[in-house]
Amino acid sequence: MTDLSAFPITKKWPAAHPDRIQLYSLPTPNGVKVSIMLEETGLPYEPHLVRFDADDQTSPEFMSLNPNNKIPAIVDPNGPDGKPLPLFESGAILIYLADKSGQLMPQDAAGRYETIQWVMFQMGGIGPMFGQVGFFHKFAGKEYEDKRPRDRYIAESKRLLGVLEQRLEGRKWVMGDHYSIADIAIFPWVRNLVGFYEAGELVGIQNFPNVKRVLAAFVERPAVARGLDIPKRPS
Repeated sequence: MTDLSAFPITKKWPAAHPDRIQLYSLPTPNGVKVSIMLEETGLPYEPHLVRFDADDQTSPEFMSLNPNNKIPAIVDPNGPDGKPLPLFESGAILIYLADKSGQLMPQDAAGRYETIQWVMFQMGGIGPMFGQVGFFHKFAGKEYEDKRPRDRYIAESKRLLGVLEQRLEGRKWVMGDHYSIADIAIFPWVRNLVGFYEAGELVGIQNFPNVKRVLAAFVERPAVARGLDIPKRPS
């Protein structure tokens, strides 16, 4: 049996199945990217809930794996050269799991880099900007009398949706006919923007029919439906 005792995180979240990928996460848009990817590929894994309400993400055990104290993070007991691999940053994990499984990433070099390009588009643009809309529209920022910050992020989110809308014109998925990690990176955030953040009307989601079409196809995938609820939140 694989020994993961060298990783302090396993003291707080013991591995019942140490031969499987250990996932430390919460079902947020960034978190579910990895659970969806794992469900799509069929790679064996064991999820562990990182509770923000208990500040798990700032515990020494979690920060020993991710010093940036953000979910998700993984430990793959069977990493490169057969050695355990700890990894954080959801985009990096998606790329790693695509390479490990040989799935959801084009095999040609040009297609691979184009896919990574759209993952970076989400990481650098969609995630941060949509998250700011959530803060200023739904959370503490909604109390601010000055609406200029909110409106700035709404405008930028509309612009990003426009970029995505144009990309999806005539395409089934971001990369064309084939579903990929680009879709897994992007569409949990689109879902969150119009769902949990309740900002669909603010950003004029009706003006982006291609985005709506692909979002609907995304959430209908069985692996997506499962991954959106992993790890399960406390009742």
